[in-house]
Amino acid sequence: MSENCDQNCSACGDECSDRKEKQTDFSEKPHELSHIKKVIGVISGKGGVGKSVVASMLVILMNRRGHSTAILDADVTGPSIPKAFGIKGMALSNNQGLLPAETNTGINIMSINLLLKNDTDPVVWRGPLISGTVKQFWTDVIWGDVDFMFIDMPPGTGDVALTVFQSIAVDGIIIVTSPQELVSMIVSKAVNMAKKMDVPIIGIIENMSYLSCPDCGNEIKVFGESHIEEIAKKHGIRVLGRIPIDPKIASACDKGQIESFEGDWLDRAAGVLEK
Repeated sequence: MSENCDQNCSACGDECSDRKEKQTDFSEKPHELSHIKKVIGVISGKGGVGKSVVASMLVILMNRRGHSTAILDADVTGPSIPKAFGIKGMALSNNQGLLPAETNTGINIMSINLLLKNDTDPVVWRGPLISGTVKQFWTDVIWGDVDFMFIDMPPGTGDVALTVFQSIAVDGIIIVTSPQELVSMIVSKAVNMAKKMDVPIIGIIENMSYLSCPDCGNEIKVFGESHIEEIAKKHGIRVLGRIPIDPKIASACDKGQIESFEGDWLDRAAGVLEK
């Protein structure tokens, strides 16, 4: 029994000899017409670090390498994936289930924004309804054959993260961070949750690492010196890449043209995923 045990076994993920009840199996199977080989969660301990952009880049890179790819937008209250890929309109369905939207390069996407009449309509829902929607994106969507599915998680370690880890067979997670020293504590929260839920950590990616001076090419540390190496060493995880601040990336997302991005910042991450 942990020193901090509060006797509330239903809210605890630890296994111990003093456990008063057996853990419930919340795992869900995907749609019978979905065949998904690898599921990768992209998470961050806080908002504003560019997690959705990183998730988009990763799915695009794996698609460019010849893999069939998909992205499940689990950020129900702040969906941004359809906008980045230039997808408009509502998702279609048939008598077997819900059909994901397909991007210009063949990436399958499902997001709450594809189920709303207007993409600016707010989703004012309580936690259980949001979690149930994410679960349905896994069970009711006909994803087809997918080599790599990326789940763009909402920031933090709340209801949706718990639902994904308990309900979906996640093969590993990638943590997205930024250079600020404050982020070290936030990353630790994400790492500790993953360990508690027994989900493998593939590595960490730092976004907004620096700005390349257009005149001299020097790296300008807009958010201060990077702490990613020491954070990674502290938790025994790999650094998978560092992405600079690049106005072209922001412009591509705004125009719905993220699939046209160029850059080798995440090539190592793609290589690790293939292995």
